[in-house]
Amino acid sequence: MPRFRRKLSKSRIYHVMVRGNERKDLFLDNDDREKFIDILYKKKTENEYDLYAYCLMSNHVHLLIRECSNEIARIMKRINTSYACYFNKKYDRIGHVFQDRYKSEVIESERHLLAAVRYIHNNPVKAGLVRSASQYKWSSYNIYADLESHSKTVDKDMVLGIFTENKQRAKELFIEFSKQETDDTFIDYTEDKDMDFTLLNRKETEAYLDNLLVERNLKKENLRGINPSMRSEIIKELRSKSALSIREMAGVLG
Repeated sequence: MPRFRRKLSKSRIYHVMVRGNERKDLFLDNDDREKFIDILYKKKTENEYDLYAYCLMSNHVHLLIRECSNEIARIMKRINTSYACYFNKKYDRIGHVFQDRYKSEVIESERHLLAAVRYIHNNPVKAGLVRSASQYKWSSYNIYADLESHSKTVDKDMVLGIFTENKQRAKELFIEFSKQETDDTFIDYTEDKDMDFTLLNRKETEAYLDNLLVERNLKKENLRGINPSMRSEIIKELRSKSALSIREMAGVLG
């Protein structure tokens, strides 16, 4: 299948997503996550890009990047290659760590930029991992809220400056903005319907469900009593991966 030329951003700002090869986890422990963030910082200090936001999920990563001395394709190649070398050496493995090319979309306005930052930071909330963005350690949200280190990794002043020049008030407005419920749509893991994945059979679906529940510290027998939105996300995730009918899916979910 031919590869189509990516749309270029006039602002040079891109929302980028990369994910693990064959849908496998990119991070097996917190040291892996720290290493990826460290790579983001090191590549950034080489004046390759500005980084406005990031979020590390289990098997994919969201980044909001502005090109500087290098174009986005080279930036992502350097980030991915550095992490893949680390990952393969640590776990004594060979082969691809990331799946195919990165996905990207252009960001051309301040309004779109702010919405992208909010969307990236709320990815763990949307996935049902936490109740608020501030509870998730592996995103840049708490850098904006002054609750986390790695402050030099993210260029937050430009984003906060969109709200107001008063830094304290800008932080307050940013937090309020981040909590707003929206129907913003951006590239994401569940939106990639053009990839040719093999759908899971019943046994594989049951195993996949078990992993989802472990990630969320849940048990199958507790599904009826959890937050409806979280339960819906779990069902949606299963249906996107499984070849089972709705009746069969109900049996798996109990």
